[in-house]
Amino acid sequence: MKLDVLVFAAHPDDAELSCGGTILSLIASGKKVGIIDFTRGEMGTRGTPVIRDTESAAAGEILGLIIRENLRYQDVFFRNDDEHVLGVVQKIRQYQPDTILANALADRHPDHGKAAQVVKRATFLAGLKNVKTELDGAQQQNWYIKNLYHYIQTDFHKPDFVVDVSAFWETRMEAVRAFKSQFFDPNGDSSNTLISTPEFMELIEARGREFGMSIRVKYGEGFISDRILGVSDLTSLL
Repeated sequence: MKLDVLVFAAHPDDAELSCGGTILSLIASGKKVGIIDFTRGEMGTRGTPVIRDTESAAAGEILGLIIRENLRYQDVFFRNDDEHVLGVVQKIRQYQPDTILANALADRHPDHGKAAQVVKRATFLAGLKNVKTELDGAQQQNWYIKNLYHYIQTDFHKPDFVVDVSAFWETRMEAVRAFKSQFFDPNGDSSNTLISTPEFMELIEARGREFGMSIRVKYGEGFISDRILGVSDLTSLL
């Protein structure tokens, strides 16, 4: 199965929180999109791996993903080493995306930047025919992606470009709220983490509004490009 866009995320909910609206807009335009989570978030204070598996599946249905998989790398302790990178290479070659979205290059959670570097290495190695990987006993062909973009997470970074997600914001937030174990619930788990406070949801709203205002729309999601961007039609820019 070939995907147009493949999203990698260190933890379940990273993608929904950072680029859920962009995913929805891509799917609405007819693109095939999937998410591959690195870990089950098992080191998190709230919820359990089983709960988060269920929440991930629910969020994936809301988004309309073609596939959602979990590599089951060890939360917090996965490494930017050959074994983990080759696992990502295998998935890139399996789904042959033109564009990859990945975690922020630097962020509050160290797994985010680490995952970004794993994906960055993997996108290069996936194109080398002498780097061998197999799937179901068959050798995979090398695959070149066209674009690698990093979504912006908790820490603020100036984006290279912003996607208008105004028409998809409510559905995006429905997908975020599918991760009920992780976010504020006055009747739920009392364990407070940064993302389980009421203020965190206010941050998500404010960030969407801020990025939206930067391109003069209601809501936006920002990305950092792995290379200089080019356009063929100057008048197509917002």
